[in-house]
Amino acid sequence: MKTPVMPAEEAPPLAKAKILIADDSDTDRLVLQTILKKQGHDVVVASDGIEAIDVFKQEWPGIVLLDALMPRMDGFEAAEIIKQLAGEEFIPLIFLTSLQEADSLARCLDAGGDDFLSKPYNSVILKAKINAFERMREMHHTLAHQRDEIYAHNNRLLREQEVAKRVFDKVAHAGCLDASNIQYALSPIAVFNGDVALAGVNPAGDLMVLLGDFTGHGLDAAIGAMPLAQSFYSMLEKGFSMQNILREINLKLHEILPVGVFCCALVAEIDFKNRTVRTWNGGLPDCVIYRPRTQELLRLVSRHVPLGIKANVDFSDAVETYEVEPGDRLYLWSDGIHEAANERDEMFGEQRLHEVFSRNQEPEKLFHEVNIAVNSFISEDSVGDDISLVEVEIVAPEDFNVDQPQFIGGQQAGPKDWSLQYELRPETLRDFDPLPMLLHVLMHVPFLRSFGGQIYTAMTELYTNALEHGVLKLASELKNSPEGFAGYYQEREKRLQQLDQGWVVMALDYKGTMTGGRLSVTVEDSGDGFDYHGLLAGNGSGQGYSGRGITLLQSICHSVEYLGSGNKVRVVFVWGDQ
Repeated sequence: MKTPVMPAEEAPPLAKAKILIADDSDTDRLVLQTILKKQGHDVVVASDGIEAIDVFKQEWPGIVLLDALMPRMDGFEAAEIIKQLAGEEFIPLIFLTSLQEADSLARCLDAGGDDFLSKPYNSVILKAKINAFERMREMHHTLAHQRDEIYAHNNRLLREQEVAKRVFDKVAHAGCLDASNIQYALSPIAVFNGDVALAGVNPAGDLMVLLGDFTGHGLDAAIGAMPLAQSFYSMLEKGFSMQNILREINLKLHEILPVGVFCCALVAEIDFKNRTVRTWNGGLPDCVIYRPRTQELLRLVSRHVPLGIKANVDFSDAVETYEVEPGDRLYLWSDGIHEAANERDEMFGEQRLHEVFSRNQEPEKLFHEVNIAVNSFISEDSVGDDISLVEVEIVAPEDFNVDQPQFIGGQQAGPKDWSLQYELRPETLRDFDPLPMLLHVLMHVPFLRSFGGQIYTAMTELYTNALEHGVLKLASELKNSPEGFAGYYQEREKRLQQLDQGWVVMALDYKGTMTGGRLSVTVEDSGDGFDYHGLLAGNGSGQGYSGRGITLLQSICHSVEYLGSGNKVRVVFVWGDQ
């Protein structure tokens, strides 16, 4: 069912038009002026082409009636200049002419005219032409407005996708994919990628790699990668087993994904010390462990249904174990490689891929050889699926150089000293709440989860004050009555939608120890600030700030400090042995 297109508010039906008459004949000019005024239109006049251009610039009429033959500058030349001045605005030009030859009438249209009116003038025909062009102008205004709305909406979507893709890439392609013994290539056919590559190290120092391929393409395919990555990394860093991680991911995807959407995946756990690889393949092609010394390919056969299809009660987490040696290489790829097609619609297929392995002479170049073979085979017009490839070289334990997290009692202690700053500008302030995202970051700080409610309350108070009072310049006194409370939020929404300048900066600074920590939250806005000295002294003077927020902050924070003109506030949480 198509959504009906509503007429644009900026282009209401024009009941009355302003019309320019340019004619060197006083009589003809007066006749037209009289007819048009009787029809309810505003009329401005000019006696030649040069004067017509000057009047057009001053009055900007909606329709121009232009005599073809005039002194100083004829109507043909004046029409061309008026059309240039109008730009994208549709200003109908109707030539007034006594010419009857086809070539002369065609010249009127070639000069930029939209129609012509022959002398002597017929008021009925004139009225019909004016009404027709008014309808065309109304339609042009509507289409232009809708075009601008579509353009703005498209730009907003592109910006949102860019931001979302940055977040997606950080979550879905994070971990230790940049380790020296890992190479990967993800080639999405859309902004978002239905393929996801994850790699991380558990507390024992084992590497776990996951390559997933969600059904579909783009955002609808990529949306499941976020919960998948979250479960993968959070459970891996806590030391959960490969089977437990698989079950948790399957459970989450089964609960949240719609019917028909699932994730084909291959998960591999590499124990460099014991030289083993444990694998689980659910729906991906038969990937391989490549042994360069013998050019043997151990096929990692898909023996399970993809993640997210079955409930956990019917889910199989059985894994297979392979012995490996330093120099062996684990290769994972999505079915986009098999299905990559050339101009003759021939697929690259498994056989061509295995031939690349068999021709290889230098194992360290194999990854690039596979990429070159696939990309040189396919046609740009026939790319139909995301193409992803991951290579993991088996190395000696001492050569596995990644920044492994520090663990205490089998669990990750987390970063101990960090800061971040987040600036929100008008387009973000209008329709985005940053607090859940920032709180999610803070909840990964050791020991801080138990203080989540207090921190969220304080951050909400700080951000709300900065946005509403600092940027939007709303006065708290408006909320002193039920009517004022409703009016306050109506005005808040109105000012938000009109917001085109201003900013809010939120900064977090954390330093922790083994048993405690110190978190500083600083919020600064672009507003003028307020007299906070009176509020801190307790006398209640505050230039639009009610003061209740400060009391709340002081009750849950270790310290509250206003800086500068009052448009910057810093609160500090301290716990443990600090």
